[in-house]
Formats: sequence, structure tokens, C-alpha cells
Amino acid sequence: MAVQSATFAESTRTSVAEFLSTMPWFATLDSLERRRLVSETVLKTVPAGGCLARQGDPPTFWYGVIDGLLKLCWNERDGRSLTFTGVCAGSWFGEGTVVKSEPRRYDVIALRDTRVACMPAALFNRLLQTSFAFNHFVIELLNDRAGQFIGRFVSQVMLNVDAQVAHALAGLFHPRLYPGMEPRLRISQEEVAHLSGISRPRCNEALRRLKEAGFLRTEYGVITIVDLQGLKQFQG
Repeated sequence: MAVQSATFAESTRTSVAEFLSTMPWFATLDSLERRRLVSETVLKTVPAGGCLARQGDPPTFWYGVIDGLLKLCWNERDGRSLTFTGVCAGSWFGEGTVVKSEPRRYDVIALRDTRVACMPAALFNRLLQTSFAFNHFVIELLNDRAGQFIGRFVSQVMLNVDAQVAHALAGLFHPRLYPGMEPRLRISQEEVAHLSGISRPRCNEALRRLKEAGFLRTEYGVITIVDLQGLKQFQG
């Protein structure tokens, strides 16, 4: 049992180290800071449907998605729900909550089995104060996130369902918020419905029309983006 535990711990550190090493600011840190970052960042696995963090939780961590898919949402007791955005592999989120040191304002739900690197808030704040590259990275994230939410608000208020789905898919290709995305998305139509904030039947109809218009192709569990610029500009 001790050997198995040691092997699991080593595997966890390797996963976290590999993920952190892909970040543009990681290489700018000195070797001591990099080792400390790897050792203090926690790996959490969240099963599909599970909750990583809830509204009202203290700002304990800054989160980076190693693999999987999460949604940031607001859930009411009467069953109503509002999805703010999705977060996929390579993405970080929660920097605003940590910077403001306030309780979290949304739930974080896994749409599929997901592994997350959790950087302690104290470590995040120290890097923010001591690393120019890290500071610049976080500022860009905050700026991009603000633009993303403005665009999503406009989409949900002003555009029809087809355009909401088009923009939800196109939004997954932001180079900083969602680095490394490829045109062939391993995502189900149900997951797209969650990210778009609409029902699955309405989402399926929207995807069918977008497919007929030549913007994308669909197959089981996969959506291939054919015309990304067209999706970004689609107004319904």
C-alpha cells in the first residue's frame, strides 16, 4: 500500500509539473520557485456532474484545467440555472475571486471527468507580486474574461438561439482563455447545450441549422469547426 501511495503521489506531481511547464510564465521563474510551485499546487479529480467549487466558497485556489471540461454557472433553489462560460483543457479561471479575496460567486461543475491543478491563493498572490511575467499573464486573462462576458451577455439578450450556440462554440477558440484548441472538438451536443445555456432539443436544432449552413460538421461526441470566422460573425 505504501508503494502504491508513493507511486500515485509521484504521478500526481508529474501531471501538475507537465501542465505548469506549458505556461508561458513558468519558465521565467527561478528553479526554487518552480519546485515550490509544483509541490504546493494540488491536483483534484472531479467526476462528471461533480462540483469543484460552490458559490460562497472562500477564495482558496486559482484553478487550471489539465484535462476535461467545466462550466461556471449560477444555480437557483427553484431549479433555474445560468451558465456563464465553459472552461476546457489548458485554461485557468478564478483569478478575479482570488485577487478580490471575496467568496466565489458561481458554482463550478464538471461536464465530464476533469483533472484540475489548484494553486493556493497565497502562492498566487506571491507570484502576482514578484513575477512580472505572471502578473502580465493574469492581467491579460482578466481583460479577456471581461470581453468574453460582455460578448456573452449581448449574445443572450440580443441574438437568437442559433447565434447563441454559434458564439458559444466560437468562444472556445480564444487563444489565451482556451489555448491549444483544435477544430475537431470532442464535445457532446448536451455539453454544448450546457455551455450555451439552452435546452438540449433547442441546441440540437441550432447545431443542425449551423451544419446545414456549412459552419460545422457533427458526429457522435465530436463537432468539427469548418468556418470559425463565420461562427464568430454569425448573427442568426
